[in-house]
Amino acid sequence: MHRSTPVPPTIVLVHGAFTDASSWAGVISLLHAAGLTVRAPANPLRGLAQDAAYIRSVVRDIDVPVVLVGHDYGGAVITHAATDADNVVALCYVAAFGLDAGECVLDITNRFAPTPAADATFAVALPAQIPGGADSELYIRRERFQHVYAADLPTGVKEVLSVAQRPIACSALTGRSGPPAWASKPSWYAIATADRILNPTAQRFMAQRMAATEYMLDGSHAVVLSQPDAVVAMIREAAEQGNDRGDDGLRQGFWASE
Repeated sequence: MHRSTPVPPTIVLVHGAFTDASSWAGVISLLHAAGLTVRAPANPLRGLAQDAAYIRSVVRDIDVPVVLVGHDYGGAVITHAATDADNVVALCYVAAFGLDAGECVLDITNRFAPTPAADATFAVALPAQIPGGADSELYIRRERFQHVYAADLPTGVKEVLSVAQRPIACSALTGRSGPPAWASKPSWYAIATADRILNPTAQRFMAQRMAATEYMLDGSHAVVLSQPDAVVAMIREAAEQGNDRGDDGLRQGFWASE
């Protein structure tokens, strides 16, 4: 039987707190240049369960294999969203939270030595509250943003990011994860060794816990912006291996239907 050429996975990029999907701009350009299809949905940043449900709905609308990539809090979202998503063939974490079942973001940050970001954030009450919704959200102080979030970016870029940051609902940091997708799907993890938001030791702990293929990047928490080439190298490796896995799964499904 002639074996058809497998369809390359679609790359779905999920941003984290204090930024938006434009943080993936450099990564997207390089992935497009490599001929890959990319989606970069807006992560609502309102709560882990609802954010994961939204990303899960995005993934389910894609009819080819998917590589899910999360940065920062986006890692917690993909961990929770991909558990029952059969078309997700690989997970990539970039300085991200890879939570275990019953764990929340604050469990990880409190488990390890505090970073400079610990006293650089502040909460703001929402002026108009939705019943059952978030009542406050978290920002990084503008005067501290450049140092703690994006120390390796040009000054002009850091200033823009500090003004344009998207806050995260405080309640999102205490949302408990369900069974982790990394327990059943191959994972990759880019550790930002100069990160001042998420302790690099915590990143290494999570990467080893999920038995991820590790990439060590000498960069800040904004490594998706400062080192897009290195991030894309990891994603492409995951996509290539995931492509084989996704093709095997599709062929198994075909034979099962015969």
